[in-house]
Amino acid sequence: MATGRNHRPATRSRGIPEATVARLPLYLRALTALSERSVPTVSSEELAAAAGVNSAKLRKDFSYLGSYGTRGVGYDVEYLVYQISRELGLTQDWPVVIVGIGNLGAALANYGGFASRGFRVASLIDADPAMSGKLVAGIEVQHTDLLERIIADNGVSIGVIATPAGAAQQVCDRLVAAGVTSILNFAPTVLSVPDGVDVRKVDLSIELQILAFHEQRKAGELDTEAADTAAPAAPPAVSVTRRAAEDADDDTEAGPDGDVPAVMPA
Repeated sequence: MATGRNHRPATRSRGIPEATVARLPLYLRALTALSERSVPTVSSEELAAAAGVNSAKLRKDFSYLGSYGTRGVGYDVEYLVYQISRELGLTQDWPVVIVGIGNLGAALANYGGFASRGFRVASLIDADPAMSGKLVAGIEVQHTDLLERIIADNGVSIGVIATPAGAAQQVCDRLVAAGVTSILNFAPTVLSVPDGVDVRKVDLSIELQILAFHEQRKAGELDTEAADTAAPAAPPAVSVTRRAAEDADDDTEAGPDGDVPAVMPA
């Protein structure tokens, strides 16, 4: 069984932009759904809509893969599933270790999408001795003392950190020292890693804060619109010159010939 330890995806050597790489899983998810419905072909417009991107960007992304579709027919769904899976390195087995089996770590362990997407949870690891030996998602939790041996025995190159923030950097350092070169970090902290190690950060609190910002802005726009609708019409503007003249009429009396005496400044 291939472990993936010595194999790296070819995207970098082929010069595929990181932005395109980030969109490939979106295309693959949409294509997999089409494949499950036995849809043979799909147009760029339909696939772009399903992936949430515009069709011009999709066609450019696929050009990096050497896939241009057929005019009037579209893209072959099964071939694209294979092509993108191969490009992402998902046509082989990738053993993964999850460190930190609290609520989040246990939820990740129970996630059913790993196996169908080319990943195998090789081990669950936790620092709490009380967790050792417990079964989570049918996998026995092992103590962090065994971390290096587990990585070596399973040829692990991808690690998932779901520990509290204070423990994350130490766990990261041990993973890297043991040979892990890609880390998915769920801990609410920024990890420091050497060159050659890739880190992807997932911070749910930050994502919620960003959503809160947008909700606040939308609420503010609604309040402004409501205030504009409810505000009474402003009275017509009166020029300063006209108002001064009217004030002068009120404060002076006409002379015997009806002339208004000149008002001189004091």
